[in-house]
Amino acid sequence: QVQLVESGGGLVQAGDSLRLSCTASGRTFSRYSMGWFRQTPGKERDFVAAIRWSVGTTDYADSVKGRFTISRDSAKKTVYLQMNSLKSEDTAVYFCAARYSDVLAIVPAAYFYWGQGTQVTVSS
Repeated sequence: QVQLVESGGGLVQAGDSLRLSCTASGRTFSRYSMGWFRQTPGKERDFVAAIRWSVGTTDYADSVKGRFTISRDSAKKTVYLQMNSLKSEDTAVYFCAARYSDVLAIVPAAYFYWGQGTQVTVSS
């Protein structure tokens, strides 16, 4: 059983930075890949970023490339999403997800484990 707990959301102004954390428990994650998704009311959950736990290979949505950085700390079993130059359109609930595969995936259906989500609100 894998449990994911996100933290770090909040209210910030446009142009500010924020770092989200996702702490995992229950497994050895060397064969997992992790993802960050976000969702606004009435819309589908959108891919933000993903990372292979073993070697740290990453992938990003075009909308966040150059502004967001995903990383992981194996010792802490934690995945981070550093968000810089935030825009109002980044406002959403951000979810951490895990899948038992070393292949990166950008669709929510590919992930089996999910956190509860953390709200990020960017005021303009």
